[in-house]
Amino acid sequence: MGRTSKDKRDVYYRLAKENGWRARSAFKLLQLDEEFQLFQGVTRAVDLCAAPGSWSQVLSQKIGLTRDCVIHRGQGSGHVVAVDLQAMAPLPGVLQIQGDITQLSTAKEIIQHFEGCPADLVVCDGAPDVTGLHDVDEYMQAQLLLAALNIATHVLKPGGCFVAKIFRGRDVTLIYSQLRVFFSSVLCAKPRSSRNSSIEAFAVCKGYDPPAGFLPDLTKPLLDHSYDPDFNQLDGPTRTIVPFVTCGDLSAYDSDRSYPLDLEDGSEYKYTPPTQPPISPPYQEACTLKKKGQLAKETRPQDCSVSTAAVLPQSLAAPQCHTLLASEVEDSEMNCSP
Repeated sequence: MGRTSKDKRDVYYRLAKENGWRARSAFKLLQLDEEFQLFQGVTRAVDLCAAPGSWSQVLSQKIGLTRDCVIHRGQGSGHVVAVDLQAMAPLPGVLQIQGDITQLSTAKEIIQHFEGCPADLVVCDGAPDVTGLHDVDEYMQAQLLLAALNIATHVLKPGGCFVAKIFRGRDVTLIYSQLRVFFSSVLCAKPRSSRNSSIEAFAVCKGYDPPAGFLPDLTKPLLDHSYDPDFNQLDGPTRTIVPFVTCGDLSAYDSDRSYPLDLEDGSEYKYTPPTQPPISPPYQEACTLKKKGQLAKETRPQDCSVSTAAVLPQSLAAPQCHTLLASEVEDSEMNCSP
């Protein structure tokens, strides 16, 4: 697909490049902040599953004024810490950790960067590679969210905020009830820049307040609810009902529409390259092999020099067509069951 048609298909993709954001997902965090004032008073923030870095970029710019004010008053320094298994191009004002969010060493490294202070805000826009099987995708996304929540319990201060991507599905209330154990307020938000055709939404959790006696432990899953014995008694209408909120002004661009490339002032459209191309994408090797003509191609049956009967077991091989003799016809008729 050409550059023009790609830009025309997604207005937020085009606006992200024109405004200097690394990815269109930057608008999701901006619209969430517009609705919930997530950055207010924040001096230390953590971005989990950060690559390619659009949310870290937003955090570093939006909480910069607050951070500078705090430093000027002599109340310590503030940072944005980005964590991801993949390498990410550097960003000004962002400390990067290439590590696993399920490891205690990663949580310790985050606190070390904050000089022993907990974070005010933890965000996670990560998602697994979707398969198209909604039940599988919802389960994988839920596990990623719980992993982000688990490390957040190690680095988030009391009263802090946690924002993470969630796939809305049939059993999503189980995740909401888990979040309500740790936060006084839990909302489900859908930014206008998130396509309506997507099951993606964001859990916005405010007022971090873990249960009495809770000790963060990355070695145990959070979904056992061992600290809430009455949880498993909830059923039907007594399940957790979380308010659903849409973010972004109604006059904002619709992410499911295609807009013309002509600019409002009548000037000619010019293609804008991405602000930061991927530095080590997982598909890089496949692209290189394809350019060299070495990428494996699908083999058609007629191109295969080995017969099917030679490859498959005799019981699975296709029967050979041949002309039956009279005696064979009689034998076949005699052996046929009625």
